[in-house]
Amino acid sequence: VYLDRIMRPDDANIVGNVHGGTILKMIEEAGGIISTRHCNTQPGERSVAALARVERTDFLHPMFIGEVAHVSAEITYTSKHSVEVQVMVMAENILTGVKKVTNKATLWYVPFSLQNVDKIIEVPPIEYTSQEEEEEGKKRYEAQKMERMETKERNGDIITPVTSPDAYTVGFSQSSLIHLVGPSDCTLHGFVHGGVTMKLMDEVAGIVAARHCKTNIVTASVDAINFHRKIKKGCVVTVSGRMTFASNKSMEIEVFVDADPIVEDAKGKYRAVSAFFTFISLDKEGKPLPVPPLKIPNCAVAGRSSLGRQ
Repeated sequence: VYLDRIMRPDDANIVGNVHGGTILKMIEEAGGIISTRHCNTQPGERSVAALARVERTDFLHPMFIGEVAHVSAEITYTSKHSVEVQVMVMAENILTGVKKVTNKATLWYVPFSLQNVDKIIEVPPIEYTSQEEEEEGKKRYEAQKMERMETKERNGDIITPVTSPDAYTVGFSQSSLIHLVGPSDCTLHGFVHGGVTMKLMDEVAGIVAARHCKTNIVTASVDAINFHRKIKKGCVVTVSGRMTFASNKSMEIEVFVDADPIVEDAKGKYRAVSAFFTFISLDKEGKPLPVPPLKIPNCAVAGRSSLGRQ
């Protein structure tokens, strides 16, 4: 699958580069198209591929307004009920002809029946160039499956407001966004596109980063994004972010997405998505700036701040 689109002013962040969430949304669109197309190559029930996980994604180079984004996607592994897709994003300056790779990502999709949204469809197998290629894909599949299960264990975490927080503490910069899921956010099933969710998560993470350092900020990378449960049209989603670690060069921000199906009284709020974003601080010329240290009281975030990430 190949998608091309020129970047316009409404794709920009406050720095003037293309918003990281816009790029994540394009990546997911390409992955969703190729996965859904592949899963409907066999006779039987029609299905739509839903995003289950995005592996670590690095923002290698900025993309600028006026450049053309070339997004290419390829299926690299299939299990019985999931599809692995490798996506590459390239930016082209159509005035000079210069091209550069901006992003590479690995995504996992699961196909659900159009007739029964709770039924997972069996995935048609692909042909591998060698047995080693298939074995390596199986290792990646088992690894991501294990990591998704481990992530679910800490999905009870919540981000609570802090009264009069001190500067540079977790409570000072933590942020939330509330969004009502409408038809334009959704797939044919009536569930939210993974790319829409990722764009909202990137926006919230960016607000946290900007509040902490009071400078221009850009997305540097995204650790694995795990989609635990689907979000239905009509739900109110709360996207919450908090700082978990800051080095001299970067900020790590944990982001949760909680969904509340307000029109269905029998169901309560649930954790739908979780991820860690990394941002860097920039001066007005776009050069990296030192990040203020994060002040963490002994009773603060029980996240990954104690890991000493660089």
